[in-house]
Amino acid sequence: MHTGGDVLASLRTAALFGVEACPVHVEVDVSFGMPAFTMVGLPDASVRESRDRVKSAIRNSGFEFPAHHITVNLAPAGVRKAGASFDLPIALGILAAQGVVERREIADLVLLGELSLDGSIHPTRGVLPIAVAARREGIAGILLPRSNASEAAIVSGLEVLAVSSLAEAVRALNEPASVAAPPPPPPPAPFGELSDLADVRGQLLARRALEIASAGGHNLLFVGPPGAGKTMMARRVAGILPPLTFEEALEVTAVHSVAGLLPPGAGLVAHRPFRAPHHTISNAALVGGGPQPRPGEVSLAHHGVLFLDEMLEFSRHVLEVLRQPLEEGSVTIARAARTASFPARFVLVGAMNPCPCGFADDPNRECRCTPQQIARYRGRLSGPLRDRLDLTVDVPALPPDVLGASSSGESSAAVRARVVAARERQRVRYAPDKLRTNAELTPALMARYCGLDRSGMRLLSTAVQRLALSARGYDRVRKVGRTIADLAGADLIGADHVAEALQFRVS
Repeated sequence: MHTGGDVLASLRTAALFGVEACPVHVEVDVSFGMPAFTMVGLPDASVRESRDRVKSAIRNSGFEFPAHHITVNLAPAGVRKAGASFDLPIALGILAAQGVVERREIADLVLLGELSLDGSIHPTRGVLPIAVAARREGIAGILLPRSNASEAAIVSGLEVLAVSSLAEAVRALNEPASVAAPPPPPPPAPFGELSDLADVRGQLLARRALEIASAGGHNLLFVGPPGAGKTMMARRVAGILPPLTFEEALEVTAVHSVAGLLPPGAGLVAHRPFRAPHHTISNAALVGGGPQPRPGEVSLAHHGVLFLDEMLEFSRHVLEVLRQPLEEGSVTIARAARTASFPARFVLVGAMNPCPCGFADDPNRECRCTPQQIARYRGRLSGPLRDRLDLTVDVPALPPDVLGASSSGESSAAVRARVVAARERQRVRYAPDKLRTNAELTPALMARYCGLDRSGMRLLSTAVQRLALSARGYDRVRKVGRTIADLAGADLIGADHVAEALQFRVS
């Protein structure tokens, strides 16, 4: 494509916004004039810096950098471009404009990669969502760093060209047959050895709460003195959750890919994530944010567990931002240019002491806190947020004879079998509505799926009057009752299921 002495090359790449990929066309114009390198199309600082990386990489790879006026346009101009993954398509566009790359218009490939000064290619983030978008757009293949090949290979029907240097990328475009095929994606690792619930002595009520929370995707709060085993039990939730389905694994892998947390060569994430942020975490780190929004801890816990140890030590303002993800299963971050949405469907497990010193209501230790201190401490957890915690359970300190008992409790494998069976009932029941768990039920769907028998309805009506349950509390008792009924294999929610759900609601 010639216009006078100008030469234009056009290539494809992509920009990330949230967990979505936006197609980007890289147009490179090399024209006669004073040597200059101009970049347009809303590039951020990391993209503008690619000028120096690209120039050095081209020269150190044995190619000539043109002493002409170079203009790079990243279209569409209204989408901000961020990150170093534009290095490779820009460099290849310059080489295509010189004729080194024989195809000046490469419409059948998406190109990604960050260049080192010596021409080698570093891995990039967000490959899985970009590969999914490429297949959706009908693009034949993707050329990317070798370290990201396993991630891209998760997407079927997409040719993957894996390269480790700029020179190898040129060969791949000029002679595709000369590039060795990337190895197949590694199979998901088997469910590993996790800490077992059998290690937990006593605490039958807390163990039952863990089982219900895992079976229905409900949020759970442990309240008890230091050393009672709250953290120990929370860290065993992963061992009783069912394996990720393929669709869930794709969503989890996409979030971790966008966050840059996938190790080189990694394929599909096989295990449900367990995230335990420190109580000094900021709003943006918890729910996501930044000029170019990145996922926070709630999204990194998607389809897994978010554990908040010493929950009341978190800033109240930080805790309050949990309301939207707990209610909607997603996080929406608005920016001037556009709005990013991250998935955030997780099981929240919180742990807190009953008072600042931790020994309120402990028969063996004296509490040093005044009633005002206790009220102020518990007030850090607002009523609306506590209303979103489906199960609350007291975890008392255990006597020495229980701690020293030689017999172990029920194993994680036995509990997990019941959880998997209950989740399967939910999967079949909610297949037409594309829900996964009881916790995701909307008020409209609860009327259809949370039917109570006569005794269950009578008990729940009495509880609403006597316990002054809010509308949200009423709905959440029904959801937990539905999960307890699923664990028991019952079609209707009975009085015993409602009674157990109420026990966890008012603990």
